[in-house]
Amino acid sequence: MLDINLDFSQKVVIETQQQAWVNSPMLGVKRKPLARAANEKHITSIVEYAADSYFSEHKHPNGEEIFVLEGVFSDQDGDYPAGTYIRNPPNSRHKPFSKLGCLIFVKLNQFDHQDTKAIRINSNETEWLQGIGNLQVMPLHDFEGQHTALVKWPAGEHFQPHKHFGGEEILVISGVFQDEFACYPKHTWIRSPHMSQHNPFVEEETIILVKTGHLPLD
Repeated sequence: MLDINLDFSQKVVIETQQQAWVNSPMLGVKRKPLARAANEKHITSIVEYAADSYFSEHKHPNGEEIFVLEGVFSDQDGDYPAGTYIRNPPNSRHKPFSKLGCLIFVKLNQFDHQDTKAIRINSNETEWLQGIGNLQVMPLHDFEGQHTALVKWPAGEHFQPHKHFGGEEILVISGVFQDEFACYPKHTWIRSPHMSQHNPFVEEETIILVKTGHLPLD
């Protein structure tokens, strides 16, 4: 397998709902690769578990980050409904499965080895905080200049033009996110490089999963 979207100096936009599925080694588990190293030391993907499917127990040498988009994702430690954010630190192990089926966003092998905290946040049970302007924010993770959060945009909201130090990565959870370049419907993945700039806005209420400060500076 070749490297996919590993030039972090380039903007990448993928409307994942239009993307073809690729079978995984496990029956009932499919993937949509967004960024992937041939040696699997860096993977970002959308993963679908059919009902009663599972993945064999495995270790995460450099961590795993998950956001549950649909259904209920599970492992030996519990069940995680849609809207749950999960961080499994470096060298953790688990055996994931889904009884009813689920859709998840997954980032593998992208942790700093000093970042060792396991996180489980059900956004449906967590309070939104006031952000800049009319935006609402739900912080999920912070470490050494890297920030991950859900951001809720009310209908008609326009944000000021801004640059992304250390880059920005967005997954549209609901609604339609927009900027001066394009419209990004539900489940579109956008990765913008260090010091890129845009002027985002929405016409309808929209929720995005945002990570900043984690991409190379050159």
